[in-house]
Amino acid sequence: MTRTVSWVCAPGVLKVPHLAAFLPEHDLRALPGSEVEAVIGWGLKPTAATGRRWAARHGKPYIALEDGFLRSVGLGEAGATSLSVVVDDLGIYYDATRPSRLEQWIATAPDWCDAAMTGQARRLIDRIVATGLSKTNMGGPLDASVLKPGRRVLIVDQTHGDASIRHGLAIEQSFDAMIAAARRDEPEAQLIVKRHPAVAAGRKQGCITDLAGVTLIDTDVRPADLLAVVDAVYVVTSALGFEALLRGLPVRCFGAPFYAGWGLTTDAVAVERRGQARSIEQVAGAALIAYSRYVDPVTGQACDAEAALERLVHLRDRSERLGGFWGAAGFAPAKRPPIRRLLNSPKGEVRYFWFARNAARAAAEKGGRLIWWAGKESEPIRVAAADFHGPTVRMEDGFIRSRGLGSDFFGALSVALDDQGVYYDATRPSRLETLIGTSKLAPEALARAGRLRSRIVEAGLSKYNLKGQPPAGWPTDRERLLVVGQVENDKSIALGCTDIRTNSGLVEAARRDFPDAFLIYRNHPDVMAGNRPGRLDAGAMQAVDAVADDLDIIDCLNACDRLATLTSLSGFEALMRGKAVTTYGRPFYAGWGLTDDRTGPFERRTRPASLDAVVHGALIDYPIYVMPNGWPCEAEDLVEALIAARDTPLPAAPRGRINRWWRGMMASLDRTPPPAY
Repeated sequence: MTRTVSWVCAPGVLKVPHLAAFLPEHDLRALPGSEVEAVIGWGLKPTAATGRRWAARHGKPYIALEDGFLRSVGLGEAGATSLSVVVDDLGIYYDATRPSRLEQWIATAPDWCDAAMTGQARRLIDRIVATGLSKTNMGGPLDASVLKPGRRVLIVDQTHGDASIRHGLAIEQSFDAMIAAARRDEPEAQLIVKRHPAVAAGRKQGCITDLAGVTLIDTDVRPADLLAVVDAVYVVTSALGFEALLRGLPVRCFGAPFYAGWGLTTDAVAVERRGQARSIEQVAGAALIAYSRYVDPVTGQACDAEAALERLVHLRDRSERLGGFWGAAGFAPAKRPPIRRLLNSPKGEVRYFWFARNAARAAAEKGGRLIWWAGKESEPIRVAAADFHGPTVRMEDGFIRSRGLGSDFFGALSVALDDQGVYYDATRPSRLETLIGTSKLAPEALARAGRLRSRIVEAGLSKYNLKGQPPAGWPTDRERLLVVGQVENDKSIALGCTDIRTNSGLVEAARRDFPDAFLIYRNHPDVMAGNRPGRLDAGAMQAVDAVADDLDIIDCLNACDRLATLTSLSGFEALMRGKAVTTYGRPFYAGWGLTDDRTGPFERRTRPASLDAVVHGALIDYPIYVMPNGWPCEAEDLVEALIAARDTPLPAAPRGRINRWWRGMMASLDRTPPPAY
């Protein structure tokens, strides 16, 4: 593809994340020159004025960029990364004084918006409405106590000096006219004035000053919450009017936003170029599909509107899940940088404390949560948690973890957050157990879990993703029983086992229960690395037919017929591969009718669960994930990243306590901020 040499005339625009992915047809330059064929700037901002003049003087086109209508989680002023931009070679959508490319798309909709496009636009509208998605997605819930019975009219304020006001054929007094019209035409209705999020955040001033007799929403409230409880919407040029149209609400416009003049709104201002009747599907298809461009920030690649929408839904839901204050206690320096990325939320704040009592005190003062690493739960943490009256959360490695051993300080890419217990503690409920035991998953959710499971199995991924060599020479005329060892001082054994608590005891029990099997034993990677205890004793070694320490765990799983374990995650991986699993402890995946459990019934796990229900709980609902580049992601994203990076050599792990301590201390000095979203 031949690319247009284009001067990006404002240095700030060059810093827009993924700019090249948004503009693949342009060869972007930071300076003007004779080879420049076009000038690119940000809308009609003063920062682009020099570029616009240069383009006019040299007879070159000026191409305006602006944020798209499904933008981000957070305000652009706060640095939130945008998932969409619009690219306009005629004008810009909010400038009604002249044509824009969006206006042209709407005007010519009968030529390009066929039945397939109309259906796509309708599905996109329905999904936006169902998910409550908006442009910046930072609002909190609406306080229903401000609502009065009867009819309600929403009046939308904007920021003082907003370019869309003067370019939208309106003036500051248009807001006075809007308020006056609402009072005149809706005398019995509750008039609700909503401030702009930037005004609510204290960054800008609003335009509406006459607030007598109205209900003021002066906080950043989710637009979907407001639109769900009002009967009509009044705007000057705000994009919230477009969101109201998507929900089928009547909209009155006192300026000329892009969606006015097409027969969908009641307009106080006429635009002569418009006037043709257009459906909401045609306007939405033009604005959200034809006019906007999208880039998935997780992959850095261009995507379609539907993929961007789903990414925004995930990012918004994650930001709300991780919102608020987190008082973090007992985290080793080496864990802090990856944990800071994992807990990253535009609505959240994480502070680390050396002393658990100080973390609890700060969390209590800020109405937040107390969090600690479950495997490092000390007596001071237990005491602080017992005295803390707010929510407590234990953190532990997720089941799709990283490309190395945690004891070698390769940072985790997923963690589980548990506000009830922790998944390996069978002595009491955990959030994972509750998810598996109580969730009523829709067919779509189960299908998603099935696809994820198939992809993991197909790709041969495991928790640590360490490569080995495939097994050879194992018999085919006997049941091949893989016994996986564990770290014997691991909390999952202390809290998930009863009679048998050692690898030697596991091997002896497996040999007793399967006397004719070909027994293959595999040490835990941390034990083999010399970092943790768990070697077999001489007596147990006599019961072993083959040792698979130098073999890839996935190759071992594929080659075996049955796996025996205390509480190892390998049992879950074996289930995903359709293997029989015998448990001698109480791992999270046992007790649901999927495993051969030798420890008796599970009192709390009384409801059978399908394999994909367990997969959904363990890999989709329970953990949180980040990509190696620090971006929040979903399980599927991390799986694909690990597949892509699987054959890249790992950096050498530090050896010795001093080296590991030093690497941990250096990691704690990493102050690179997580991505803004």
